[in-house]
Amino acid sequence: PKTDIVFLKVHKSASSTVMNILFRFGETHNLTFAFPRGGGFQLFYPYHFLARFVHGFSPRSPRRFNILCHHMRFLQPEVQKVVPSSAVYFSILRNPVQLMESSFVYYKGASAFSRVRSLEEFLRQPRRYYSPASGDRHYARNLITFDFGFNPDGDASPERVQLMLNAIEASFDLVLISEYFDESMVLLKELLCWDLDSVVSFPLNSRDSSTRSTLPGWAVEKLKAWNRLDWEIYTHFNRTFWERIERALGRERLRREVRALRARRAELARTCLQGTGSVGPKDIKDSSLRPLQHGGARILGYNLKQGLDGELERTCRRLVTPELQYSSLLYNKQFPPPAP
Repeated sequence: PKTDIVFLKVHKSASSTVMNILFRFGETHNLTFAFPRGGGFQLFYPYHFLARFVHGFSPRSPRRFNILCHHMRFLQPEVQKVVPSSAVYFSILRNPVQLMESSFVYYKGASAFSRVRSLEEFLRQPRRYYSPASGDRHYARNLITFDFGFNPDGDASPERVQLMLNAIEASFDLVLISEYFDESMVLLKELLCWDLDSVVSFPLNSRDSSTRSTLPGWAVEKLKAWNRLDWEIYTHFNRTFWERIERALGRERLRREVRALRARRAELARTCLQGTGSVGPKDIKDSSLRPLQHGGARILGYNLKQGLDGELERTCRRLVTPELQYSSLLYNKQFPPPAP
């Protein structure tokens, strides 16, 4: 199994669920994480990543960390200073239309969104509300492009787009697609030589459907044009994703593996969870399992069954522990606070 991993956590793209998979694998195999300095939850995002953002990094010591997976704005020469040269790099993308709809609800307080009532209103005259000079502009335009380290207001000429795609392909071993999450996990399992239980998960940081909205056709077209760079990245890697499936697995084996993954998830849900699945924040009984609520979204979570025995309770709890709580737990394990 591969144990040195860089995951670029692109916003609003099922990346919290992937992070849970990496947290669980790292904890089980006693691996080290490149945590944000001081135990924060982001690597000084939205600044480009620097090695010195990592807790315990020193240019004088050759220490390397196994897993880098907290939010960052990608900058490979700096990333290479904190992980072994053998590290596998991967990321996950989401259709920019759904991504921006989610971003609008989640980052409603961002300067570009705060003065409009709806995403349609923003898309009618985006330049009226959007300022390239604002420090949080990336939430409102080409968020994928920004997270990969590029300029969200950059030129969208075919030549520039091609340069950007070439740079991503040169840096990343695999780019997954969140709309095909189970297929993505099968491909990731194959690349990392992991077993099925290592990539099984429950969806984390997902929204209640009551805050989701469907955009009219004209708004979708405006959105694609406004987020042209993201759209180019997404369509390119959606295509190469399926080419990779054909090469690595073939459709028949993919179907078998996806079936096995879904069956295992369903089995774990029956074993671990009260009720049929996720519940609203008010209905989560154990406050340590309550996810952070942000913007106008209602973020769902889970209730565990009562009376699970020690090892099983631990397995189930890890599957549903929200990102911030899990990150803090692992940080305190890796950097134990001094004894009083």
